[in-house]
Amino acid sequence: MARQIFVNLPVKDLEKSKAFFEQLGFTFNPQFTNNDGACMVISDTIFAMLLTVPFFQTFIKKPVADATKSTEVLICLSCENRAEVDALVAKALAAGGTAPNDPQDHGFMYAHGFEDLDGHIWELAYMDMSAMPAQPG
Repeated sequence: MARQIFVNLPVKDLEKSKAFFEQLGFTFNPQFTNNDGACMVISDTIFAMLLTVPFFQTFIKKPVADATKSTEVLICLSCENRAEVDALVAKALAAGGTAPNDPQDHGFMYAHGFEDLDGHIWELAYMDMSAMPAQPG
């Protein structure tokens, strides 16, 4: 079995967060979705668990960070091409997200990102490995 990753993120309003990500084209696994959390399917092996702040707090002893004021993690998803990067950012902005930075074009890599409704930063990147600079040495 392939290793899976479940990124757990605290959210203030679960229904608004689900609606936001549905507008970006993501779906939710109903088997792992209830009033306390929702399992967003990113790929066959990658999931984001959107957990209400009170429920998220039951898993930790530290205070829950406010992602609108500090950043603990950057979530980066690969994309098939530059157009997919731009399309996902455009969908996020239309759904109420923000773009904290301008797109970055490094030749072999193109990246842009958005902040979701709770301030979590989602980086999107397309890498053209055939254009990757040779490593010295």
